[in-house]
Amino acid sequence: MTTTLITGANKGIGLETARRLVAAGHSVHLGARDPARGAAAAERVGASFLPLDVTDDASVAAAARTLEECVGHLDVLVNNAGITGALKEPADLTVEDLKQVYETNLFGPFRVTQAFLPLLRKSAAPAMVNVSSGLGSLAIAEAPEHYTSMLPAYYPSLGYNSSKAALNMLTAQYAKAFPDIVCNVVDPGWTATDLNGHRGVQTVEEGADIVVRVALRGGEGPTGGFHGNSGPVPW
Repeated sequence: MTTTLITGANKGIGLETARRLVAAGHSVHLGARDPARGAAAAERVGASFLPLDVTDDASVAAAARTLEECVGHLDVLVNNAGITGALKEPADLTVEDLKQVYETNLFGPFRVTQAFLPLLRKSAAPAMVNVSSGLGSLAIAEAPEHYTSMLPAYYPSLGYNSSKAALNMLTAQYAKAFPDIVCNVVDPGWTATDLNGHRGVQTVEEGADIVVRVALRGGEGPTGGFHGNSGPVPW
């Protein structure tokens, strides 16, 4: 059975991904920082709750030890946890505002990947799926009017967009550094979740499609790509 860890999975796209991967036969470990919400969400979809705050070194290390003790390996890592950050005009942002969003959206996936790397390498076919956004695409940022079918509305957000662009590059570098692990980044599209006040144009089920599809490929698929529901996403 495929062992999968999903971070930030007590709601939204993460929870829907967990539900569908459990249905597909994966043994899913649902990572969440809130014990009550995480445990309830895991029970609802048939996953195992794993206490995990991606912004905390001790929490991540403890989660890795727990998974090592109970399973001994990890086949698929889905770095899903993310935040929008401070909703301010760019001129009003502070260094602390950017640090907060980068702590979750960039350093979180880095921290989790580094901690779980030894367990991924114990898998026969390891894979990493990083959940990003079309807002992190430099090509789309340059000419959003050319990509309205992929991103219906472009929102300038200095912290969120730049953190996702950095996550894209982190994934590309992991694909080069770890040829034994299939590393991809995905764009769920503008999905109605708590992250955007449920203003998205597609459902959580639709948004999770690409995450689930790439996760189900596991270590057998292509590596180093940026994928969306309608096909490749420009970097």
